[in-house]
Amino acid sequence: MRNKSELDQAYAFCLNMAKSHYENFPVASILLPKTLRRPIAVIYAFARTADDFADEDNIPAEDRLRLLNFYSQYLLEIADQSYVGNDPIFLALQDTVHRFNLPIQLLEDLLIAFRQDVVKSRYTTFNEVLDYCRFSANPVGRLLLHLQGPPTQQQLQQSDAICTSLQLINFYQDIVQDYTEQNRIYIPQDELAAIGIDEANLIQADTIILAPLLRSLYLRTEQIMSEGLELGSSLSGRLGWEIRAMTLGGLTTLSALIQQPDKALLNRPRLSRRTMIGVILNSAFKTRYKQITDRLLAT
Repeated sequence: MRNKSELDQAYAFCLNMAKSHYENFPVASILLPKTLRRPIAVIYAFARTADDFADEDNIPAEDRLRLLNFYSQYLLEIADQSYVGNDPIFLALQDTVHRFNLPIQLLEDLLIAFRQDVVKSRYTTFNEVLDYCRFSANPVGRLLLHLQGPPTQQQLQQSDAICTSLQLINFYQDIVQDYTEQNRIYIPQDELAAIGIDEANLIQADTIILAPLLRSLYLRTEQIMSEGLELGSSLSGRLGWEIRAMTLGGLTTLSALIQQPDKALLNRPRLSRRTMIGVILNSAFKTRYKQITDRLLAT
């Protein structure tokens, strides 16, 4: 059993990490119940550091995989309560997993995605991209639900729809960055080939030729997101508010992508501070949230 001071320091380390990284959607947001901010920061710290291993191009692939395998071993030790290391992330994670009865497999699923990032950089079909999202994004939403008690199957499916959509939206914002910095393409290869686009032409400034494909992907993402809209409305309190804000923030970003002209779809839309405040306020009330999401999906 770790002493309280040691655990408090470990949690503080994770909270500081969460606060120091910019993300489109807030981590351990002030919307959340205070009791959930620390465990969410721990999950974030675990995922952030593992993701950094996968993205570190200066380290050989086999060494990055070895680091991720160490994380898997630590998870096994946490599962059987035999972890005796001093890494603050895993000290806090061990406490969080057992305090909230979190399924270890969800954390391992994230590591599966990060290993895939090391060895795979192209996706043949849209279904392959969705399968990646199953491991890279969906576990985060499921873990969030588990923090407030065992979720229903419907809630898990709705959460998957939201998380997959948010991941896809990030892909569409980061096409240039993913390709130039990590040599990764998340646009389906078969659909690029069908319109005669090769990698050299993917990130050209003028995207008129690419526009029909991207707009098709936007519509598919809207459809997936629509399958999860009721999750935030079904949850009470601040957690429901947080999920509504994340969902509405994603739809607002997707709407900004859709509204860009065909020739400039690779520009990354930035939501203004005023827009983000509007997202938070409109998410506070379930009726207003439904009105806004219905309107965004109708346009």
